[in-house]
Amino acid sequence: MTEKQSKWDADLSLAGGHMPVMLNETIALLNVRADHMYIDVTAGSGGHFKSICQKAGSSKNIIAFDQDIEAIERLHKSLGQEHADVKLIHSNFVHLKSELAKLNINTINGGILADLGVSSNQLDEAERGFSFLREGPLDMRMDIRSPISAYDLVNDLDESELASIIYQYGEERHSRMIARAIVRHRPIKTTLELANIIENATRSKRISNSKRHKNASKLHPATRTFQALRIAVNSELDNLKHFLEQSIDLLAPGARLVVITFHSLEDRIVKQFFKEMASNCICPPRQPICTCKQRAKVQIITPKPLVALEEEILANIRSRSAKLRAVEKLPLG
Repeated sequence: MTEKQSKWDADLSLAGGHMPVMLNETIALLNVRADHMYIDVTAGSGGHFKSICQKAGSSKNIIAFDQDIEAIERLHKSLGQEHADVKLIHSNFVHLKSELAKLNINTINGGILADLGVSSNQLDEAERGFSFLREGPLDMRMDIRSPISAYDLVNDLDESELASIIYQYGEERHSRMIARAIVRHRPIKTTLELANIIENATRSKRISNSKRHKNASKLHPATRTFQALRIAVNSELDNLKHFLEQSIDLLAPGARLVVITFHSLEDRIVKQFFKEMASNCICPPRQPICTCKQRAKVQIITPKPLVALEEEILANIRSRSAKLRAVEKLPLG
């Protein structure tokens, strides 16, 4: 890493080895019990997953999903004989119901966990194309079977479409400027090439902001654009919405759904969904009579999201933006 790169606050890229975020809090919120079924739909390196197995005292009722085949293969190798009966499923959590149906499972009486975002392993592997600090191809696919990569978006979309993605999914106020620079420099093949284009395109704006605001953002100027492209490539927000709906349908009364988010767009979706599922009416506020016939399906366990303590943030920079939310399925009727 160059001196220039090291000065940037690189978000998750400098996290080092994998460390599960808010591990103790997550396991406590899942309320892990023996002889109950639990599903980790983003198993990754298995930090949360293995703790669930240990807490449950057995892995026979534990299922792990991941859309990244490399994560599934690593997890399979690391589990050992003691967890030989674990079910590992290579699939995106948007297919949760259909994959469980193949196993004749239609109810989860324990809980479901989703730890969203990019894993440390994905960021550390330059060839996956997620990091703006490592030279690699513009890929960003969490599932390598997906037909569209970041290269396709960067080099094929028109300027207005690119700007819209960068603004909507990255909340980047310089989206038009960045999109214009990208189009001007196409074709763009690597992560560092794209990061440098973004940095150069926004330099004058950042210098102006730093003069006016002492607390101007210290994020690398490519952070939000890379986030936006990753979200678009993997359809992350749409998939999250579908996953949440399926999870609530699958949970048995007393079972829990626990979600860890890493940016505001994800957290907004989870927060709003939990709020709606916990409401007895979702009619417009000024409507005099309820016509929606909505009845609360869940109880919110975390009125405010849990966040990592300072000591965890110091040990694992990835945890600083994490928010942990949980709900419990209410009895029917």
